[in-house]
Amino acid sequence: MKQNNSNSEVKVLVGCEYSQVIMSAFLEAGADAWSCDMLPCEGNYPERHIQGDLLEVLNTNWDLAIIHPPCTFISYAATRYWNQPGRAKKRLDALEFFRKCWEAPIEHICIENPLGCADVIIGKHTQIVHPYYFGDSHLKRTCLWLKNLPKLMHQPEDDLFFSKTHVEKPEPIYIDKSGQKRYFTDAISGSRNGGHKRSKSFPGIAKAMVEQWLPAIH
Repeated sequence: MKQNNSNSEVKVLVGCEYSQVIMSAFLEAGADAWSCDMLPCEGNYPERHIQGDLLEVLNTNWDLAIIHPPCTFISYAATRYWNQPGRAKKRLDALEFFRKCWEAPIEHICIENPLGCADVIIGKHTQIVHPYYFGDSHLKRTCLWLKNLPKLMHQPEDDLFFSKTHVEKPEPIYIDKSGQKRYFTDAISGSRNGGHKRSKSFPGIAKAMVEQWLPAIH
């Protein structure tokens, strides 16, 4: 892919990302992009991966940070476990990590998480998107908290000015015994490494971030 040299001075950090889906999209667009995670890199640019504590590198060296804080203990999907021993402490620790990411001394910040208690304790999310809004045929509600960044624009249908970005809303992968429709995240929730798989970003959203946010930073 041809790089845009005008983006070469934009320093981008993608936190809590081992897959490098978002990082590589920015890197291939010419940005000085890095990923950071406690887990080893699973992407194509291991030399661009910082394996370690994200909080140690959240500083003023970055123009843009896109962060995916751990959601296990703060997502509303896990409320049935909230009263288990030790969960309250872990929930508070997760919220404190989220807060430090949000208040990092970086001008442009996006935090991505499912709907959870950060919404009422840290601050309300800016936008909700699904992968199918940007061409990936999956339904996965994703909240974005945006600081000095525009909302990601998407287009349900063609009109006079913009081309359609949506694909058809996905059908449920299966319907459980209670009649509840189950989609992408439900289908792999009980599988081996289900959480690991669910945490990966989709390339369509990554492409939209690059195309819409790099110009906003210049």
